[in-house]
Amino acid sequence: MQIDPTIFKAYDIRGIVGKNIDETFAEHLGRAFGSEAVAAGEGAVAVGRDGRLSGPGLVVALIRGLVSTGLDVVDLGPVTTPMLYYVAATRGKHGCSSGIQVTGSHNPKDYNGFKMVMSGRAIYGDDIQKLRTRIEAENYLRKRGRSARMDISAEYRQRITSDCKLARPMKIVVDSGNGIPGASSPGILRALGCEVIDLYSKVDGDFPNHHPDPSKPENLADLIKVVHATGAELGLAFDGDGDRLGVVTQGGNIIYPDRQLMFFARDILKRHKGATIVFDVKCSQRLPVAIKQAGGVPLMWKTGHSLIKAKLKETGAPFAGEMSGHLFFGERWYGFDDATYTAARLLEILSRTDDASAMLDALPTSFSTPELNVPCAEGEHHRVVAELLVRAADGRLKFPGGEMVTIDGLRVDYADGFGLVRASNTTPVLVLRFEGHTDAALQRIEGEFMAALRSVKPDAEVTASAH
Repeated sequence: MQIDPTIFKAYDIRGIVGKNIDETFAEHLGRAFGSEAVAAGEGAVAVGRDGRLSGPGLVVALIRGLVSTGLDVVDLGPVTTPMLYYVAATRGKHGCSSGIQVTGSHNPKDYNGFKMVMSGRAIYGDDIQKLRTRIEAENYLRKRGRSARMDISAEYRQRITSDCKLARPMKIVVDSGNGIPGASSPGILRALGCEVIDLYSKVDGDFPNHHPDPSKPENLADLIKVVHATGAELGLAFDGDGDRLGVVTQGGNIIYPDRQLMFFARDILKRHKGATIVFDVKCSQRLPVAIKQAGGVPLMWKTGHSLIKAKLKETGAPFAGEMSGHLFFGERWYGFDDATYTAARLLEILSRTDDASAMLDALPTSFSTPELNVPCAEGEHHRVVAELLVRAADGRLKFPGGEMVTIDGLRVDYADGFGLVRASNTTPVLVLRFEGHTDAALQRIEGEFMAALRSVKPDAEVTASAH
C-alpha cells in the first residue's frame, strides 16, 4: 500500500484526514497492528476514540482491520486516551494489554491519529516504523476475530474516587475545551466532592470556543476570567484527549508543568525518601533543586512522553513528567499520563490547606521563555544540533561558567539559569528554551545561545512553539 511516511511520528501516527489519513489507511493499520499483536502473543486489543468528527468512521475501519487478523476487539467507544490506557493496564490477566486510541490530541480539528499500546507498553520509534514497513508490504495475518462493546466509565470513575480523598469540598472551574474529557472528567471531580463550574464540557469536534491545548496561554484566558468572576479556588483545563492538565490560580497565574512536578514531588517524597524523580531537559533549573531539598534524586532525561514513561518503568521511580504536561504517577497508579487522575491528586493535596492558590503561587519560579521554535528544512534540525555538539566538544563554542548536558540536544546550566537547543522528534524544527533567575540573566543566556546557533545556522529565525 502507498502511504505518506511523514505521518509516522516518533510517538504516534498523525496526519490530516482526507489527505494522508483515511478509513482505508485505518483498516490497513488495524491489520498491521493486529499482526504484530498476535505475533507478540496478544489475544485481544482495546480501541477508543476522542471527540473528533472523523473518529467514528476511522474506528469502524480500524476494528475491521484488527478482527481480520484473529484478534478480539474491545470497543470502548468515545473515551479519553487515559481510559484506553487504563484498560490496557488492568486487563493483562484477561489477555487485553494492548490498545489503540484514535485521537488527534491537541492538533487542529482536521487532524486525527493513533496512539498505541502493545503488551502493556506505549510503542514508539522503531516499533512505529515496523508498522509502516508491514503496511507497505501488506504483510498481514489472516484469521477471524470478534468485536464487542464495553463501557469502562463507571469502573474508571470508581478507581479514581476510591484512591483520592479530599479533606474538604473545593470550588473549582473546569474547562474541557469541547474535548472528550468533558464527557467524564467534571463528573469524576464532582464525585470527589468538588463544586464544579463547567466550561465547554459538551464534546464538539469543531472546537467552537478555543482549541483544547492548555499549554497555550491564550487557551486559558476564559478559564482565568471565570475563576476570578466566580471566586473559585482554582481552574483546571484538559487537552483534547485528556492526558495533559492546565492549572491556573485565583490571581490568574498559570502553574506550568515543571512547577506541577515540584508540587507533586514534594508530596510523594514524604513517603518515598531517596526516590528518583524523572523529568525532561526542558524543565526549570529550580526543579532538581526542589527534588533534592525534598529528599529525592533528580534524573534529567530526554524529552518525549513515551521516553519518560519508559524511564519511569526502568528506574521504578514513583513519579515522572515533562514540560509538555504529561505527568506519570507510579505511586498508587499505573505509570501512564492521565490528566483526570493528576487533577484528583492535585485536589487531594490542596484540600488540606485553606488557601490552595497561595500554596501553588508559592512554588519556586524564574524568568523564562515559552518553548521557542526555529523552522528548518526536513532533516536539517538534526544536522544543526549534531554540529553544535561537535563545536561545543572541541572548544569552538564556549559557554563561560556553564555546564553542558548532552542527553537530548545541547543544554547548558549556569549558576543563574539555563539554555537549551534540541531537535524536535515530531516536526522539522529546533526547540529552544531559556531561563534566568533574573531578567538580565535570561537575556544574557538567550543572547549567548542565539549567537552560538547562528554560527551554525545563520538564517535561524525564532517563532513561538506550534505543535
